[in-house]
Amino acid sequence: MRTLPAATALAVLFSSAVLTAAPASADTARTVAVTAAADTIVDGVHQRLFFSDRYQNKIVVTDYAGKAIAELTGLPQVQDLELSPDSGTLYAAVYDADKIVAFDTATLTQTAEYPTGTRTTPSRLAYADGKLWFGYGDQWDSGLGSVDLTAETPTVTLDLAAGHDFAGPPKLYADPDNPGTLLALDAGISSGPIVVYDISSGTPAIRVSAEKGGFYNDAALTPDGQNVVVAGPGNRALTEYRLSDLEEVRTFPVASEPETVSIAPDGTVAATVLDTDDLGDTYVFAADPGRPASVRNLSHSWMPWFGHSTNWSADGGKLFVMSEGGDNDSSTFNVVDEPRKYVATLKADAPATATRAKSLTVKGSLVSTLALPAGTPLTVTRTDLESPNGKSLGTKSLATGGKFSFTDTPPAGGKVTYKVSYAGDATHVPATASDTVDVSRATPTLTLNNNGKVYDYGKDVAFTAHLGTTYKSRTVEIWANPFGSDKPNKLVKTGTVNSSGNLSVTLDMTRDATVTAVFKGDARYAPKTTKSTAYARVKVSTALSKHYKTGKIGSTTYYYFHKNTDVISTTTMSYYKDRKQRLELQVYSQGKWYSGATEYFKLGTNGKSVVNLGHAGKSGVRARVRSSYINASSGDNVNSTTHGAWKYFIFTS
Repeated sequence: MRTLPAATALAVLFSSAVLTAAPASADTARTVAVTAAADTIVDGVHQRLFFSDRYQNKIVVTDYAGKAIAELTGLPQVQDLELSPDSGTLYAAVYDADKIVAFDTATLTQTAEYPTGTRTTPSRLAYADGKLWFGYGDQWDSGLGSVDLTAETPTVTLDLAAGHDFAGPPKLYADPDNPGTLLALDAGISSGPIVVYDISSGTPAIRVSAEKGGFYNDAALTPDGQNVVVAGPGNRALTEYRLSDLEEVRTFPVASEPETVSIAPDGTVAATVLDTDDLGDTYVFAADPGRPASVRNLSHSWMPWFGHSTNWSADGGKLFVMSEGGDNDSSTFNVVDEPRKYVATLKADAPATATRAKSLTVKGSLVSTLALPAGTPLTVTRTDLESPNGKSLGTKSLATGGKFSFTDTPPAGGKVTYKVSYAGDATHVPATASDTVDVSRATPTLTLNNNGKVYDYGKDVAFTAHLGTTYKSRTVEIWANPFGSDKPNKLVKTGTVNSSGNLSVTLDMTRDATVTAVFKGDARYAPKTTKSTAYARVKVSTALSKHYKTGKIGSTTYYYFHKNTDVISTTTMSYYKDRKQRLELQVYSQGKWYSGATEYFKLGTNGKSVVNLGHAGKSGVRARVRSSYINASSGDNVNSTTHGAWKYFIFTS
């Protein structure tokens, strides 16, 4: 049961004064460690909320912002909560421990417990006339009991239903402004009635009872305690009944099954609905039945359908609503800062594309359940490359039917955003909407030289980007991306092109590289990127050893080896991880060179590869050898294919 304790009156007055003076803040949402709230209660004196979590056997305590203060644990299947009239004590029905426990709300320590009897499983609570009333049991074995807190030793009494046979533990409600009255909802069956008890004698007697459709999800008493607003069953509206005769007083239409309800001190009714169609889950009804409901959509998931999870702050200024969380062990705690105000839905629709310096039209609408009049002012801001912080386009007026439109001629191309804002008023919250237009820009000329060229290893090569006509920006970036995963793409130069439109950078060509020139665009010319891929050979040489002399045959230098001496070939090549050099051997015969053998040999980390070519065993044999790097076949592709020079040798006696 949720009540507004009389002892909080001063706190209510002070809080109201502060809210009136302070500007409204934005609605907030915070994750709280509650699987599902069986009950939620507001402590206005200590500015706290208590959430009972029957799945995690605990009560979670937070401040008004949802920030965790403490957890009261070891409460198996804890369900209903209730505050004493002075807000000094919190009572909790501990279903699976057959008891009711009491906590000091200031220190959050347990002060008492009241066993209710084996297998009584208490679940519902209400404080009235010095007693703590509780609903207990399961299905047709349910009943009404009480704990007399005025006795020197509090006593527990069961079977106080005054002849009514409850189909489930009754949901209980009471209000100090209507003493001697206890309300019980028989919610476990379709024929379950609403029962009003007279408890003024200390023993309940049925004052009035009426069937209202059963399966009641939740209820809340009006501030004077004379009426009750009931949520459920099915898709029926919330319904208000007089407790004196249970006659219907008012209905509150909703679009989906009502789940929870709470009433502010001024009589404003708030409720959540299941909202399976995601149309709006939180309703606020003014005391004036002629005004439409204010509807918000706090969650895109179904709203909780078990327990009580909607509450007003003690002063009635804020609305607290629980909704589904991000995982099975948490929920979302929503704070609505101006719940009585109507949500205004603002939409802006601009064309997807447009031509720069040509007129375009932006249309839209501003709608609310409490309609806004024609002439309502809307402010418009345009954000583009020329005005990155936004430029005001003045105030536009809402037309009849909540529509608006305006024209504009965008001076800049690229992404142009039109933001339309409604400032709100005494009955509506502010709203903002925006839409973006892709406005055309001219295509600039951007070129980069050296594409496809091959250079010797270590060659210093100048790459020049040329930028044609633009509007304001003359800045170009040049990036170098060497082949190989160990070298990242790197910005090597950024600057303003010269009077000829050129920007140059010199690169040391030790690898193949993709060089990119980038113009990021300006208000009238679109971004442009161009690439040039240039290639670098490896540095490679071959040396022969164990020869006894060198000499020329014709114009070619030969290394001379004795016929039984092994030829040692040493290759030196630019190193790269896992690189191999290809060694090619050819033999000269009858005026022609014939391939003898070709094989790949791995380079050492010093870039060297030593190979024993063996010996001929006879004189007069002429041969040649060379080392090569073959792109991809040599174990990598970071350089271009490079053939080393032939080394010639001959065997003699």
